[in-house]
Amino acid sequence: MISIPLFLTAEHPCSYLDGKLAQSAFVHPSYPLTPAVYAQLIEQGFRRSGDEIYKPRCQQCTACLPARLPVTRFRPNRRQKRCWKKNSSTQAIIKPPVFEQAHYALYLRYQATRHSGGDMAHSSPEDYISFLSSSWCDTKFVEFSIENELAGVAVIDQFDNAYSAVYTFFEPKFSSCSLGTYAVLWQIEHAKAQQRKFLYLGFWINECKKMAYKKDYQPLQILSENRWIELP
Repeated sequence: MISIPLFLTAEHPCSYLDGKLAQSAFVHPSYPLTPAVYAQLIEQGFRRSGDEIYKPRCQQCTACLPARLPVTRFRPNRRQKRCWKKNSSTQAIIKPPVFEQAHYALYLRYQATRHSGGDMAHSSPEDYISFLSSSWCDTKFVEFSIENELAGVAVIDQFDNAYSAVYTFFEPKFSSCSLGTYAVLWQIEHAKAQQRKFLYLGFWINECKKMAYKKDYQPLQILSENRWIELP
């Protein structure tokens, strides 16, 4: 592992756990990033947000645990099998990470429905694309359509031996199709087909409902004390 300069943010209210203070270590913006460098960093628990790479470094909390799935060992549960069957006619197209007005409008509808109290519901076009894309990463937008209508978009980063699930948003009218689950299942199958070993799923936070769902994808591995171990 090469030596990479980091800087530590000031403490701020945690976005996931009430009453907690959060702090992050960021790769210094002067350091030249590449997909190969990020492939090493993601194995160490870092994540991408736009062009920035960060890792939680909280003083009093270790609840955010990096999570990944060894895709060839994944076995869907009954709910996931039903979701896959329900979306048997859902179509996927892999696109470059560029701004599309239809994607942006869908993103705003999703934020207004799912996260209406957050700042992301008022994202400008520049905010939106700078959050999801990157000037140096190998990123793709996967467009999902149902009966020729745009239904969702999953953003993924690609590495030689893995994919990373960056973000997924979908049309609120298709909420019964469980497109959030389907997007993960699609990425698992696509990773297997492309002979990737892992799908990185971001941070697993057991105490946070919107992050705890990742335990449904088994066998889930978490990074704990610098070792990848499987959750029981």
